[in-house]
Amino acid sequence: MILPGAKTAVLLVNLGTPDTPSPRDVRRYLRQFLSDKRVVNLHAFVWRGILEGFVLPFRARRSAEKYRSIWLEEGSPLAVYTAAQAEGVGRRLAERLDEPVRVEAAMRYGSPGVRTKLEALRAGGVGRVLVVPLYPQYSVPTVASIIDEVARYALRSIHQLEYSLVHSYPTLPGYIEALALRAEEAWERHGRPDFAGGDKMLLSFHGIPVSLDRAGDPYRGQCQETAVALRRRLALSEEDCLVTFQSKFGPMPWLTPATIDTVARLGSQGVKRIDVACPGFAADCLETLEEIDLLNKGTYLAAQPDGTFVRHRCLNDHPAWLDALADLVESRL
Repeated sequence: MILPGAKTAVLLVNLGTPDTPSPRDVRRYLRQFLSDKRVVNLHAFVWRGILEGFVLPFRARRSAEKYRSIWLEEGSPLAVYTAAQAEGVGRRLAERLDEPVRVEAAMRYGSPGVRTKLEALRAGGVGRVLVVPLYPQYSVPTVASIIDEVARYALRSIHQLEYSLVHSYPTLPGYIEALALRAEEAWERHGRPDFAGGDKMLLSFHGIPVSLDRAGDPYRGQCQETAVALRRRLALSEEDCLVTFQSKFGPMPWLTPATIDTVARLGSQGVKRIDVACPGFAADCLETLEEIDLLNKGTYLAAQPDGTFVRHRCLNDHPAWLDALADLVESRL
């Protein structure tokens, strides 16, 4: 939301998305994403050969097919919902604050990029920027990478902006409430799961390598904090509501249990219904719309053909989520 004369801005930053679902654009996006040492921490000389010679030639075309399966008329779901979040937060701040505040959306990878947005804000007269990663749980490949990108812009700037950055908010009350409302909306449509009869709910977070976890990345602990708060709000036990991890990349060990292994196991054990929510994703994207709603659903139904698989929508532009983001921003401003 652009406000002329605003001296303060909020930059909501999400992961990113290709501009189109074409193999060319997906390849360009993946090259930028997978070249970040925060994402793949291998020696650049070694990894560059693997990336260009093996990963991109095969992964880009397969990923392009997946993106086409979820693409909206307006564009990439992640880009559409992230822009809606910026617009919604901007409207709320305009109603609450006396001073005008610009709220913009940026992508760590792809466009609009973080550095491009920061330069546009500086050129527009903004002097103070609050950077808000749209990742409630801190991790090195996500929030630390955003900090890196802001620092790279600052290093080459003569006229410096004043920066502040939200580190994480895994138990922010409004965030937990928005997640709970998404679950209750799904249960209004599909009925509440019979937890007493063995139905399960999974909280599927994006995974990270085990090596990062052992090195001290607080991500796994913050995912558990979110899970504990959400279970309390929904009156669910740990047995009813399980934490799992998805989107493994590469041969190294990642956090377990894996979501796809869990849905296969539960299906083979006769669990008649599985609900899956993705609390770490602020907006629906490839990992939720394709990986969960197609791949994981298919895996579960192959093991339990008579079962029911319900994916809860991500927060997207839910009013409660926009309220929570506006509350967070207002408290930091």
